[in-house]
Amino acid sequence: MSSSAQERKTETIPEWKREEVDALTTFVDSYDAVGVVDLTGIPSRQLQDMRRDLHGQAELRMSRNTLIQRTLDEVDAGVEELDEFVSGHVGLIGTNDNPFGLYKQLEASKTSAPIGAGEVAPNDIVIPAGDTGVDPGPFVGELQQVGADARIQEGSIQVLSDSHVLDAGEVVSDELSNVLGELGIEPKEVGLDLRAVFADGVLFEPEELAIDVDEYRADVQSAAAAARNLSVNAAYPTARTAGTLLGKAAGDAKAVGLYAAIEDEELIPDLVARADAQLRSLAAVIDDDEALPEELRGVEAAPEPAAEEETDESSDDEDTEAEPADDDADDDDDDGDGAEGLGAMFG
Repeated sequence: MSSSAQERKTETIPEWKREEVDALTTFVDSYDAVGVVDLTGIPSRQLQDMRRDLHGQAELRMSRNTLIQRTLDEVDAGVEELDEFVSGHVGLIGTNDNPFGLYKQLEASKTSAPIGAGEVAPNDIVIPAGDTGVDPGPFVGELQQVGADARIQEGSIQVLSDSHVLDAGEVVSDELSNVLGELGIEPKEVGLDLRAVFADGVLFEPEELAIDVDEYRADVQSAAAAARNLSVNAAYPTARTAGTLLGKAAGDAKAVGLYAAIEDEELIPDLVARADAQLRSLAAVIDDDEALPEELRGVEAAPEPAAEEETDESSDDEDTEAEPADDDADDDDDDGDGAEGLGAMFG
């Protein structure tokens, strides 16, 4: 279209339409994410409830489709990609939440609603067993006519078993619509169906937004843990793994120092502890108590699995022989000198 033709077309736009486009443009520019929602089949009462529930989190704006499309084209910046989703009974929705949060919120806001005659059943319709609360009368015949297993019992109309009265995809008759309305059964779900949303330069469609958040979070956490392990195992330092790598290197250096018995200030306590353990292990296998300093006498190695009776007898024998050994050690200076020599050797 030539520029002059475009100017003539612009001049013929009524003032109220230009004002509406300006208002829609302001609406689109006010939010980080803008989408197109399907409003088909939503009763006025439910729609008002949904708008109220969205208050503070998202805003719904309805207008003529031609004006919505003109607005999207004028705003540009990629949002014109929503044009192809503007058809039928739709509206614009704006939010500063991310598209995934918006989709989840809209799905959670859906509510049940009555189904009218001539509508297509979205799923199988079942009249549950139980007392209908309706007094005996013509209604029992209406229930039976639509296929419900209904009888008059105990002074009221009762459905004796769960009754499947319509398959998904079939058209609801006048009779069934009336019966469902009388019983308060609302077999369809109504809500704002998000057709598409544009945010951060990206167009998202519902199948891309319908994710299990908990599963997705677990996948991200698993991937992050695997990346961290790879970085540590490859000794590739990053801001997240530098501390772990330094700790691992310090541990390896300490292990080498202990193995080589390097006399370093930080290793001395561990070296002394290891030497003490080795000394006690050696003392445990020496049978002659007189050959040991007093503080090492009676040191035992970790007991091996054995019968309880044998352990008790062995202990009794050792206790019996220990007393003369102690007496001899007190009386005999030469034996004491030998023990002191061994003690000096062990330090």
